[in-house]
Amino acid sequence: MRQLSTRRVITSVVILLSGLALAPASAANAQQLQRRCGWFENPTPGNASLTDRDGTWIIATQGGHQAKGDWPEFSDAQWVETNSGHHGYGCACLSMQADPGARSVQSIRKATAQPLTVCRRDKSLHEPAHDPDIAN
Repeated sequence: MRQLSTRRVITSVVILLSGLALAPASAANAQQLQRRCGWFENPTPGNASLTDRDGTWIIATQGGHQAKGDWPEFSDAQWVETNSGHHGYGCACLSMQADPGARSVQSIRKATAQPLTVCRRDKSLHEPAHDPDIAN
């Protein structure tokens, strides 16, 4: 009976220590998730980026890198069309994991379109250039 109790104690200690060993890795992954808001651009098929106060984050390049996860869905009022095929830009917030050195988005957990005025009022953001003759 005593041996069984000792085994339970040892098993409990091993489980506890395993959990502690994994905790820093879990904390590091949680810290990588960031919420960033700015101009979401999709100028041509397969190309997308988010430009916030810290710079431009590459989400997708045609024939190359593609971040996992869904892009924001914009209403017509939240989107400025700059190219045929409904390509253009809008204001969005992304909860994402990124490689800061490469400024590339690895995954998007949540993407939320915002009114254009949110980005236009933020003095740290500069609205992307566009041809006003292209209809919205």
